[in-house]
Amino acid sequence: MFSQLFRRHAAAGLYLASFLAAVLSAASLVANAQEPGGMRLFKVVSPRDDIVIGIEAAQLGSGSAPEVQRFAALVQDKSPLTVWQYASQKDAGGALVQAPIRQVALFRNELVRIEPYSTPLPIKTPGAAK
Repeated sequence: MFSQLFRRHAAAGLYLASFLAAVLSAASLVANAQEPGGMRLFKVVSPRDDIVIGIEAAQLGSGSAPEVQRFAALVQDKSPLTVWQYASQKDAGGALVQAPIRQVALFRNELVRIEPYSTPLPIKTPGAAK
């Protein structure tokens, strides 16, 4: 009886360890995808549609406010703001990445909501080799 109970708990511990390893691995992928000086992705929702856009971290400026708040202020101040629309694509090696597909202009009077967008995929910068 004791050995069966021990085996069950040991198996549950292994499953828990595997789950935690997977969660930590996914978290590190997301952290690596949003590099400190790289592109930041946001989901922009309008009455017509929603898109994922990217903007360089340097354009957001520095400050203690969250990046999404600094991005919203940038759209408010510089409307129309030209940014890159992003989508998942395969790179030359066949791996999935978030890549820029076209430049779009954002107008403050057409936006309903801006949300941070996280992805486990690497984020390509505009002008990076395809």
